[in-house]
Amino acid sequence: MAELAECVADSNKIFTFEMNHWLLALIILLIASIMTMSGRGGGNFYIVAIVLAGFNINIAATTGQFILVLSSLFATIFFGKNKMISWKMVIFIGIMTTASAFLGGFFSETFNEKLLKLIFSLFVTLAALLMLKPFKNGRKITSKCVVHISCNNQTFEIDLLLVAPVVLVTGFISGMVGISGGSFLVPLMVLFIRIPIHLAVGTSTTLVMLTASAGFLGHLSSGHFNMELAIPLAIGGIIGSIIGSKITFQLKAGSLKLIFATTSIIAAIIMIFSIYF
Repeated sequence: MAELAECVADSNKIFTFEMNHWLLALIILLIASIMTMSGRGGGNFYIVAIVLAGFNINIAATTGQFILVLSSLFATIFFGKNKMISWKMVIFIGIMTTASAFLGGFFSETFNEKLLKLIFSLFVTLAALLMLKPFKNGRKITSKCVVHISCNNQTFEIDLLLVAPVVLVTGFISGMVGISGGSFLVPLMVLFIRIPIHLAVGTSTTLVMLTASAGFLGHLSSGHFNMELAIPLAIGGIIGSIIGSKITFQLKAGSLKLIFATTSIIAAIIMIFSIYF
């Protein structure tokens, strides 16, 4: 009788454990839907949700990167089919952000972490507010260092003297504070290159997938990967990214900017909260 009771208790624990996973997966699904519409990935939101569910930060970080890789991969496939990605922009920006993010991570111990997070939060908030401000598309570039990138029968002018330093600095800061950089990529493309918001979201999602893949491999080598936890959460992330991608395709530019601004401010608040608590 005692053995039967023990067996029932064990089965209840397993059932509860699995139910907690799928409940968390539902939360991840909701986060992925919203984050996909902003083109930011949302890795920091995944980590917060997993930590609040009772898992340690190392497992949360690895699992969050795993979710981010798969969710952004499926979103990239959808955006690519609907011509919402500038592949030339992915290569152009991706090379600079990858290199600068690596250096940021390498020198992260040299700088004050709290100060960096505070600076990051302020810049993200500023970028969010600037995204809500109307601007003219007919901006003339007088610089001689200009690169032209064509996509969807449109040609975009990139002022290297303006864009390159912004990309390198934001990539460096992103690498230092341990984020994918999606918070900066969308406003960078919309505000400085004048790319339409839909194309910026798709391109940013692809860049996030690439950087998240590198980050996940780094975390994986540390041995903090929990397969039982990661699989159901990744399924939630994939479903959420598919839903978010389809909604993104149908939304107007103003709605996407509002979603980006709102999620950016929330991300900044979370970052500031992590400094003092």
